[in-house]
Amino acid sequence: MTKPTQTTLKSVVLRFAGDSGDGMQLTGERFTSVSAVFGNDLSTFPDFPAEIRAPAGTLNGVSSFQVQISDHDITTAGDTPDVLIAMNPAGLRANMSILETGATIIVNVDAFDERSLTKAGYAENPLSDGSLGRYTVYEVPMTTITTEVCKEAGVKPRDAERSKNFFALGLVSWLYSRPTESTVAWIESRFSKVELVKQANLRAYRAGYDFGETAELFDARYEIAKADFAPGEYTNVTGNTALAWGLIAAGQLSELPLFLGSYPITPASDILHELSKRKEFGVRTFQAEDEIAGVASALGASYGGALGITTTSGPGLDLKSEAMGLAVSLELPLIVVDVQRAGPSTGIPTKVEQTDLLTAMYGRHGESPIPVIAAITPSDCFSVAIEAARIAVTYRTPVIVLSDAYLANGTEPWAIPDVADLPKFSPNFATGPNHEKADGTPEFWPYLRDPETNARPWAPPGMAGLEHRVGGLEKGDGHGNVAYDGLNHERMTNLRAQKVAGIAASIPALEVDDPTGDAEVLVLGWGGTYGSIAAGVIRSRARGRKVAHAQLRHLNPMPSNIGDVLKKYPKVLVPELNLGQLSKMIRAEFLVDAKSLSKVQGMPFRASEIEAGIDAILGGAL
Repeated sequence: MTKPTQTTLKSVVLRFAGDSGDGMQLTGERFTSVSAVFGNDLSTFPDFPAEIRAPAGTLNGVSSFQVQISDHDITTAGDTPDVLIAMNPAGLRANMSILETGATIIVNVDAFDERSLTKAGYAENPLSDGSLGRYTVYEVPMTTITTEVCKEAGVKPRDAERSKNFFALGLVSWLYSRPTESTVAWIESRFSKVELVKQANLRAYRAGYDFGETAELFDARYEIAKADFAPGEYTNVTGNTALAWGLIAAGQLSELPLFLGSYPITPASDILHELSKRKEFGVRTFQAEDEIAGVASALGASYGGALGITTTSGPGLDLKSEAMGLAVSLELPLIVVDVQRAGPSTGIPTKVEQTDLLTAMYGRHGESPIPVIAAITPSDCFSVAIEAARIAVTYRTPVIVLSDAYLANGTEPWAIPDVADLPKFSPNFATGPNHEKADGTPEFWPYLRDPETNARPWAPPGMAGLEHRVGGLEKGDGHGNVAYDGLNHERMTNLRAQKVAGIAASIPALEVDDPTGDAEVLVLGWGGTYGSIAAGVIRSRARGRKVAHAQLRHLNPMPSNIGDVLKKYPKVLVPELNLGQLSKMIRAEFLVDAKSLSKVQGMPFRASEIEAGIDAILGGAL
């Protein structure tokens, strides 16, 4: 037997693709987890089909999972796959447009029958018609071998076929020198309740690994060394999980009970799922009958002295707008998490966009400013949740957190912070009267302002002497009684706006990555475009371009130094997964000729697209 050459790589991008029932997400997640335990840096991009129960074998039903693993710091799951593992013809065809010449394709050759080829839209078999000549193709009978190795365990062929994804996992684990012990232990634990399923998955995984070792099909086997991480304890985390954990931490740091009132919606539902399991931290969850009930229950919880949270995506944010306006008027803490997806209406519910920014900023009637914060990476969702809670509790205001489908489902290594280092913030509930009547009798005024924050007192019901009225009608300045006077309304409107604007004093200055200090263009992003922009900027600098990069987390109010930053650079490029929403805000507020780089294809930017945008603006094409 000829032993394959052992080759060391700096990084590799793999993409698993097949039917939504083929277990591609599970396979990708497991490969990611074992790579994280091994010590690689990594970034993932799960790509779900938008159609529920799309016909098997069709392009609309293809589910893909892309992961980049490396021995150095990376910020994206990669522009294009180095290796495509296609479980059927549809998985192959759906991903051909992103493959570059020389890429490796590993196919489950058993799935390339006439019926499956027709479903995928192939007139001829691509494995034999010469159309894949630009690639290195390995044909592996995954289904046949999986079925055969499962016979001895008494697994029926139809049931055994479902384990072919574990064969693919075993084969790729061998090809990229992944340790097997943790995956075997995981399979034994995950499928312990059904012995035949456990045996089928174990046998398929081992068969895939052994096939790589013995088939003499591959000329080389690859290794990606461990990345050089800062000392600490790490875990692999998705954006939704990190956000849920951040909310739990916020409840502990503020010593407030946590209440989540939400209606399930893709791609935000996993936050509800995670929080519902954490009652030991004082978390209470309520699955509401609709979006309006979700936000209203959260606001009611805040009135009662809890940290009220509601989660949603774009369509739900629309429905919550009236209650959010009420929260502005009541001046109570409320966190609204919007995990953005492609719209309008139902749109493409599993795909990513950043199209809710203007809704978050202005999508309510009346003058109703709300602080807006955007997470920039999956792990940053943890910090953003805490920051949103700090602002909400300190300034008595609703806060909108913008995440997106890419961050929500993507993963990366996260250094678990020391709890002692996390910032504590107190609700500072009102404890007694704060005003005197004309006759000297003490009383409680619910709308007196803190001189530093402009926030009003927070007095949950049941506190003797602090009874007060709340509602949607305008309040009288200080005393809080219903007031219809126009001048008072203008004063209260200005006070609420000044309170939100004043938050800028408590947020960090905008950091700019500009190594030379004389960049010709500033690439200004916000939210989940961070990874693609950072990678694109690195590429441009490698070609001699002088490029600066800044990423906004605080969108309302923006950092106090942003005006000075924008004036420093001759050109400003704003990449967004929308038609230019932040660039409109920048142009209007700072009178800067910011140029948009837009993409609304339901997919994140590639680093190459950012690089091309930089070339275009420097060349005068934008």
